[in-house]
Amino acid sequence: MSFLVLFLLSLAPLFHSSSPLPYPYNTSFHIDCGSSTPSTDSYNISWLPDKFFTGGSTSVVSEPLHFHLQHEKTLRYFPLSSGKKNCYNIPLPAGRYYIRTFTVYDNYDGKSHSPSFDASVEGTLVFSWRSPWPESLTRDGAYSDLFAFVKDGQLDLCFYSIATNPPVIASLEVVQIDPLSYNSAQTGDSYILVNYGRLSPGSSQWGPGFTSDPDAFGRSWQSDSDYRAGKSESAKVITTKEKITGTEKAPNYFPMKLYQSAVTIEGRLEYELPVDAKLDYLVWFHFAEIDSTVKKAGERVFDVLVNDKNVSRVDILKEVGSFAAYSLNYTEKNLSSSVLNVKLSPVAGAPLICGLENYAMVSADLATVPEQVVAMKALKDSLCVPDRMGWNGDPCAPTDWDAWEGVTCHTNKNGTGLVITQIELGSQGLKGYISEQISLLSNLINLNLSTNSLDGTLPIGLGLKSLARLDLSDNQFSGSIPESLTSSNLQLVRLNNNLLEGRVPEELYSVGVHGGTIDLSGNKGLCGVPPLPDCPLFWENGRLSKGGKIAIGLSCFLFVAVLLLVIYLFCIRRGRNDYDFGLPSDLISVAAKRNRYQRQKSLMLLEMESQHAKGLPSVPLNPH
Repeated sequence: MSFLVLFLLSLAPLFHSSSPLPYPYNTSFHIDCGSSTPSTDSYNISWLPDKFFTGGSTSVVSEPLHFHLQHEKTLRYFPLSSGKKNCYNIPLPAGRYYIRTFTVYDNYDGKSHSPSFDASVEGTLVFSWRSPWPESLTRDGAYSDLFAFVKDGQLDLCFYSIATNPPVIASLEVVQIDPLSYNSAQTGDSYILVNYGRLSPGSSQWGPGFTSDPDAFGRSWQSDSDYRAGKSESAKVITTKEKITGTEKAPNYFPMKLYQSAVTIEGRLEYELPVDAKLDYLVWFHFAEIDSTVKKAGERVFDVLVNDKNVSRVDILKEVGSFAAYSLNYTEKNLSSSVLNVKLSPVAGAPLICGLENYAMVSADLATVPEQVVAMKALKDSLCVPDRMGWNGDPCAPTDWDAWEGVTCHTNKNGTGLVITQIELGSQGLKGYISEQISLLSNLINLNLSTNSLDGTLPIGLGLKSLARLDLSDNQFSGSIPESLTSSNLQLVRLNNNLLEGRVPEELYSVGVHGGTIDLSGNKGLCGVPPLPDCPLFWENGRLSKGGKIAIGLSCFLFVAVLLLVIYLFCIRRGRNDYDFGLPSDLISVAAKRNRYQRQKSLMLLEMESQHAKGLPSVPLNPH
């Protein structure tokens, strides 16, 4: 088994005040993988039932009584039917986290074949398991831990199957820690620190899950006895119950128990730590003068050597005094061997050490650019991608693994992230539709979703300028072909055997004219470009065509114009010729009487004139 990494740690001087500060971080998850019920162990740690996984099945180790803790007896495994890539996706606030897994095989499947698989954290390869495992590891299992930053609100711990082997995990613990721990302010947040040895000289294994001794970070510490080399195997153990100052302090919160035991030897004290070559390693040293017989500076002085390089000369009393914690660290670059050698060489008195930590440092792998992750997750849902394809975690990372099945990725132009350039999902039994979020795949060159059962309309976002090859043939897409497709640089278009209808954009059909390939056959509703039928003048796609809408609009305009003209002419004519104004009724009555009087008078005058003509005497009109 080999380990990889992504975060850096460095020297951080410890404070010397006697009162520890309260630990300010309270986010943690303890997941009993494979279990369906919550539990609390003998160390008062509450374990959640299995959750946050993307797939897989549950099982129990073949000999449960061999394991003392409940979370070590159950496990989750990921068969190939769940895909080659499966993950735990845990929602977390942004920050730095201590992550510990327990991995065990113990012939749970009865095949007596330990699996080969890789594990990644936040898109970076961190653990590699290769069959056959050592017998002790196969039977007893192993804890592995690391420190990593989570920046996007979700921890992705993913497993990748090698060949057909199902990855396994028995428990997962995540504890938030101080983001400045292990000197990350200087080393940056783009590294993961993977534990290659966390030793507490002079004591047995202790820490959360092993003893009741606390560690704010949840770190476990193991005995150094298996790592002493040469004559150091006979080193003397010294312990104290005295209080050690400078412990439990930010940002590293090293526990006091670490400094209450130590080993010392007359002569050279030596350790050999197994490592993987070609990686950088961060080594932390912990000291405290807990021997009351050493009373002044200069009585205990020794050199610290890493792979025979003199790192530092240490005089604990001179640095911090007695019963006080003192730490320093050193980074070994590009280690060329599989062993990291640490020596404490005496200058005066006997060397002494209370703790030793060794972490591999690996730079964060490139990740898929965020907007394209959004697009791919939307497509996973809309296309109903089956579990067997393993579309989990980052679509493209880690770069050591294949991307999601059917997906091809490349580094973007400025080398800061990964982008999707090809999606090949022909004949995969897909039954959904194409999400509009596909417009975020601005580097997509080839899209093949042929021979599935996809339906719905073709999204406008499909008109990507980068798109050169589009094959959506033999599906059930309906509606019209979006005009946006004409803005792409398509060299191949296959939309045949769908339910598309309406006018085909002439610019799209010109793909074939310019040496490309286009096939629109098998869509009875398409029209407009030979050899397709002509489109109806005013009807298209079961509704008014664009031309029809224009014609109706013009007709309405002309009708309104004519109506306004008629009203205008009618009003002008009446204004010039019609002066018959109505009179009040009393005036009409007076006028009528006057007219009757005038007619009577006229008749009398006519009668008198007639009588005068006959010789009759005239009679005055007004006799007195």
